[in-house]
Amino acid sequence: MPAETQHIQLAASIVVQQVLANGRNLNQVLDESLCNKATWMPTQRAALQDLSYGTLRYYGQLQEILDMLLHKPLPDERVRFLLLVAMYQLQYGKSAQHAVVDHAVRAAQALSPRVSGLVNAILRNFLRNQDVLLEQSGQSAEGKYSYPQWWIDELNAQYGERSAAILEAGNQRPPMTLRVNQRRNSTADYLAQLAQQDLSARLIEPDALQLDKPVPVDRLLGFFDGLVSVQDAGAQYAARLLDVHDGMRVLDACAAPGGKTAHILERAAVNIVAVDKDAKRLQLVAENLQRLGLTSQLVAAQLVVGDAADPDKWWDGKSFQRILADVPCSASGVVRRHPDIKWLRRNTDIAGFATQQLNILRALWRLLAQDGKLLYATCSVFHQENEQVVAAFLAQQPDARRLPIALPDDIEGQLLPNDQHDGFFYALLQKIA
Repeated sequence: MPAETQHIQLAASIVVQQVLANGRNLNQVLDESLCNKATWMPTQRAALQDLSYGTLRYYGQLQEILDMLLHKPLPDERVRFLLLVAMYQLQYGKSAQHAVVDHAVRAAQALSPRVSGLVNAILRNFLRNQDVLLEQSGQSAEGKYSYPQWWIDELNAQYGERSAAILEAGNQRPPMTLRVNQRRNSTADYLAQLAQQDLSARLIEPDALQLDKPVPVDRLLGFFDGLVSVQDAGAQYAARLLDVHDGMRVLDACAAPGGKTAHILERAAVNIVAVDKDAKRLQLVAENLQRLGLTSQLVAAQLVVGDAADPDKWWDGKSFQRILADVPCSASGVVRRHPDIKWLRRNTDIAGFATQQLNILRALWRLLAQDGKLLYATCSVFHQENEQVVAAFLAQQPDARRLPIALPDDIEGQLLPNDQHDGFFYALLQKIA
C-alpha cells in the first residue's frame, strides 16, 4: 500500500462527512476534492472515489458496528468518518489489514494526536471480533441492508418478498453498459471491435452491450468519435418505447444530460426540442450531441432552457407527436450509482416528488398532438412516484389512455434493479379523441 494512502483515507473521510453531516451531493463534493488535489495520479483519484462510494454504500452496516465498538462519544466527530472509511477498507477492500490500520492511525494524527491511540484500539478490536460484529449488525434491518428504516419499510410494503433482492441489488457495484450509435456502427460490429481490444462484453439489448469489467471511456474504441456512449440498459428503453419515426416533432422534457435525447436521434431523423431548466446541464446535452455527430440538419435538436412544469414561458405553440417526460424523482432505482441518495432522502420527500411529477404531466399534456404519445419515465422504484402518479393523472384526464408496453419481468411498467439494469418506471400514454 503506497504511503499516500493515509491522505486518501483522510480525504475520503472528509467527503463522507460532507455528505452525511452537511447533506451535500456526493458527486459535487468529490469533484471539489479532486480539483483541490489536481496533482493526484489517476490511481489515487480512483481510490478516493472507491472509498467514498463504498463507505456510503455500506454506511448502515458500518455505523451499526461502530456504535457497538464505541463505549463513549468520540472526542472529535471527524474521527467517526475516518473510522467508517477504514472499516470499509478492512471489510470490503483488498489492502493488507495491518497497513489499513497503520495508515488510519497516521491519518488520525493529522486530525488530532490524542485520538490516534483510540483509532488503533477500535480498528484492532473490529478485526478481532469481525465475524461476531457482522452477525450482530445484521440483527437490525438498517445494519443488514444498509438503508434507512423508512426505505426498507416502504419496499417491504410494496414488493413483499422481492424487496430483499431490490435492496441487495442497490448495494452492488453497477454494471458498465454501452449504447452503440446505430448511425455510426452496428452493435454486432462494435462487439467484435471490443473483442479485438481484449474487452469482454455481451449483448443484452439491441443497442446495449454490457462490459464484463468497467473501463475508463478512453479505452473504448471510437468513444470520442461518437461510436458509443455509456448508458444503463434500463435507460435505453425510453427511446424504444417512445416509438419515434422519421419526420416527427418530439419533445424531451427534463433532457439533461442528454443520453435519451441522443438515443432518440440515433434511432430516427426527428425534429426534437430538448428542454431543461438548468442551463449548465443543458450544455452537457449539446456536448453529447456534438460528440455523437447528431448536429446535422437531418437530426438537429433545438435546446431550450425552460421549466417543464411551466411551458408557457418557452413553448412555441406547435404540438408534439411524441413527448418524453423523464421527470425529477427520488432516484431510488439508481442508488448503486449514487449511494448518497439513500442517506440524503427523507420519506417526506417522496410525496413532494409525486406532486411535482403530476404537475409536469398536466402541463405537458396540452402540448401533445391528437393521437400523440407521451412516455412518463422515472428512475424510481417507489409506487407513489410511479403507478400512483399515472393513476391520478388518468383519473383526471379523460382524453388519456394507457398503452401496453413490453419490458422484461416488469410489474406494470416497473423495471427492478438487477445485474443487467437499474430500476426504472415507464408508462406510455396516448391522447385520444
